[in-house]
Amino acid sequence: MVFYYKARPDAGDYTIYMGADKNENEELIKYGLPEDVWFHVDKVSSAHVYLRLKKGETIDTISEALLEDCAQLVKAHSIQGNKMNNVEVAYTPWSNLKKSPSMDVGQVGFHNPRMVRVLTVEKRVNDIINRLNKTRVERRPDLKAEKDASNAAEKAERKMQLKEKKRKEELERLEKERWAEIRSYKGLMVAEKMTSNRQIASAGKSMQEMEDEFV
Repeated sequence: MVFYYKARPDAGDYTIYMGADKNENEELIKYGLPEDVWFHVDKVSSAHVYLRLKKGETIDTISEALLEDCAQLVKAHSIQGNKMNNVEVAYTPWSNLKKSPSMDVGQVGFHNPRMVRVLTVEKRVNDIINRLNKTRVERRPDLKAEKDASNAAEKAERKMQLKEKKRKEELERLEKERWAEIRSYKGLMVAEKMTSNRQIASAGKSMQEMEDEFV
């Protein structure tokens, strides 16, 4: 079971979600998407909360309002952290989560600790939790199918971008060839004109004489 929440409207159309238990957390770790950001109460047990960003967004572009929703939710779903003030919440991109065979179910590490951010939640804000709970939807998603679909869409997008890049490169190549032909044609015209003038001079007649004869 996965619980889905909607962030506050003024923060934008964002989905926040978390697993119902540690086994579900394991699946979320396995089948996360590149747009996902993981939240957890630091140094104590808590739910694994995820925020799904939009394409092109990063962990550094998350608004304070959105961070507060995620931090309050993860604090509220920590038995120990929910009772504490000034709780630290760690968050990092899903891609930075590291899972090794020796780890317990639901346990994770980090590929790069420097990519982990920490914020402090001073206290629980019930208004935020109540608002989030009103948006909660329970689902049993096929996480693997969702990830496969996301990977397929990303692959198709990369293919389209590569095709567009090649198209532009071909247009640039043709344009360069066109200008090269134009420059070559202009050079040929200049050479022909010079040859014609030399032929006139060799005949012993000036341009003025040629014009007089023509008249």
